[in-house]
Amino acid sequence: MSELTHALAWIAVDWGSSNLRAWAMDAQGNVLDSASRERGMLSLTPADYETTLLEVVDDWLPSSGVTPVMVCGMAGARQGWQEAAYLATPTRLDQLSRGAVMPPLADTRLRVHLLPGLSQTGSQSHAFDVMRGEETQLAGLVAKSPHFSGHVCLPGTHAKWARLTDGAVSEFATYLTGELYQLLAQQSVLKHSVGQDDLHHDGCRQAFTQAVNATYQAPEHFSQRLFGVRAKDLLDNSLPSGDARGAVLAAHLSGLAIGMELAGACRELSPGESVTLIGNEALSRRYALALHALGIETQRVDGDNAVLAGLTLAYQSTR
Repeated sequence: MSELTHALAWIAVDWGSSNLRAWAMDAQGNVLDSASRERGMLSLTPADYETTLLEVVDDWLPSSGVTPVMVCGMAGARQGWQEAAYLATPTRLDQLSRGAVMPPLADTRLRVHLLPGLSQTGSQSHAFDVMRGEETQLAGLVAKSPHFSGHVCLPGTHAKWARLTDGAVSEFATYLTGELYQLLAQQSVLKHSVGQDDLHHDGCRQAFTQAVNATYQAPEHFSQRLFGVRAKDLLDNSLPSGDARGAVLAAHLSGLAIGMELAGACRELSPGESVTLIGNEALSRRYALALHALGIETQRVDGDNAVLAGLTLAYQSTR
């Protein structure tokens, strides 16, 4: 038996639409090893999940005994391994494991817990909405601060904004900002103007923050300002030439899209209230820049650290 296998207490898994990430964990919540595969829900049938998981974790497992596996993300979706039904808000984040389901397994060395997502029923105050995976990152925040209250943003293709009250999600909203940007940059007339932005460059940062402010202050002009990206490319002689021109216009488009999101998401912030950002460094830095341009302070939490802390909290609650 290897040293890792001897120390292994459980396995953490974040299983999304495109990728599987797994961590071997000891009893104290320390990472012993990690592995990943480009095998997510979109490329798997329910019958494929156990085999795929074993391809990743089999070398970690002892020859006898049962190893718990805590899984968040799309593996618990209706189209995934087995559906772990959404928990309706308000939901305490330290109780996610109560909604977990355990799929039948051929390999008796594993006991898999598929964690649920969260749902929100539409009303006059908020819209129908769902999340799956992000709730575990939010649980990671609560694992560090059990009575956390405040607004949290999880940037991504579909950005999530959640209001937490004393460690529970009271409401949340999803914004299609990342996907909208991709569609506009790749499949609209704007594809002829935008390139790859780089917020390390002053010109891109300035174009980004100016666009954030413009859309935030007048969201009703969003569609008009979108076409303005093309018009600026054709008419604005102050823009740089070559790749730098496309970079500035891409930053401008990104700022318009994120500014539109913030116009909706930040309207309920109290004066002086800050926003906690959970996600990868690049996206969190972009959102922090946008929020700071509006005078809103931020704190940042690494997304991988948050998901591991959330899975650890779920594991501890099943013991």
